[in-house]
Amino acid sequence: MADTAADRRKFLVVVDDTPECHNAMRYAARRAAKTGSGVILLFVVAPPEFQQFAGIEAVMREEAHEEAQQVLRALATRLKADTQIDAELIVREGKPAPEILRLVAEDTAIHVLVLGAGNGSDGPGPLVSSFAGQFAATMPIPLTIVPGHLDMAQIDRIA
Repeated sequence: MADTAADRRKFLVVVDDTPECHNAMRYAARRAAKTGSGVILLFVVAPPEFQQFAGIEAVMREEAHEEAQQVLRALATRLKADTQIDAELIVREGKPAPEILRLVAEDTAIHVLVLGAGNGSDGPGPLVSSFAGQFAATMPIPLTIVPGHLDMAQIDRIA
């Protein structure tokens, strides 16, 4: 039986506006290309904090989702040019860790979560800290953390 795109294992990459997400995306794309896997790019939008007027909240929510879609489309275009992989693009709203766990539970083809670690003085970032710490023992899939200090050639060598 041949694998279809829906049956292929997938690498889940959480993307945002940080430089380290590019490292995670490149690593996942290279691994996916080598293994015949797929890539999901997930952008988690924070819910609007301004909730006094439903109309304003709806506009803020729509703008946040559109901005997330623009970021995802740009990253997907870059990924396609580099690896010929068409990424699956997902926007969720909420807190990142619960949304990631919910997506992993919903899509059984997701086999690896790939996160980029920041290399600043404030640590690797809240997601890496959460998933390498609090959620590590209960994660249903492996976690790959791509260090933020690696350059593209280094990432290509280890992927």
